[in-house]
Amino acid sequence: MRALRVLAAVVLLAGAGRAASAQQPAPDNPAAGVQDTMAQRMQACVVCHGKEGRATNAGYFPRIAGKPAGYLHNQLRNFKEGRRRHAAMHHLVQHMSDDYMREIAQYFAALDLPYPPAQPAALTPARIGLAQRLIRDGAPERGIPACAACHGETMAGKLPAMPGLLTLPGDYLIAQFGAWRTGQRRAHEPDCMGEVARRLTPDEITAVARWLSAQTLPLGTEPEPASRAPLPLACGNAAP
Repeated sequence: MRALRVLAAVVLLAGAGRAASAQQPAPDNPAAGVQDTMAQRMQACVVCHGKEGRATNAGYFPRIAGKPAGYLHNQLRNFKEGRRRHAAMHHLVQHMSDDYMREIAQYFAALDLPYPPAQPAALTPARIGLAQRLIRDGAPERGIPACAACHGETMAGKLPAMPGLLTLPGDYLIAQFGAWRTGQRRAHEPDCMGEVARRLTPDEITAVARWLSAQTLPLGTEPEPASRAPLPLACGNAAP
């Protein structure tokens, strides 16, 4: 935890970095060779989220590189304002201005980096079929829209604020569904993902999460452009 706090200080002090960069450091200053760039400041983020925010498809830390800036900005706000609960993330952002959080979001959104290779899903053919039906068709009889209706046909996200889901760690996805079901994770009302998570069964959640984590995307894949078509559910986090 102490290490995380030290790293947090790097980010929290980054706002002062621009002003400090105008001053020449003392010759005996060990930080004299450190460049004041967003990449350097974001070293605090990559400790958990992987090199350049690309992460892997194992564990509990999601990829943030290439996600829509609106989505990333919303999540930083959610951590700061308590709609998402994670002590280290709250500590990182609690003193950041909204403008700086938006700058961080734009930095990671602009990164075009390889996705991790697909991992075996260990799903039976029946559960693979279940996951694919929910992703492509949803379950209209239970008011569950297709995942692709919001997250894009390739599931790579949709501008301005819908994230891509492929290659995210299965354990992370299952944990986030659980947090939505129990109210530990929330978004601006109306909280569409909270509604979807509560309508899905635990087995459906596991099947979808494991299938998503077992897919990958080619370099250059980007979130879909924004659409004027209404979303299948009213969604408070659909806008940045």
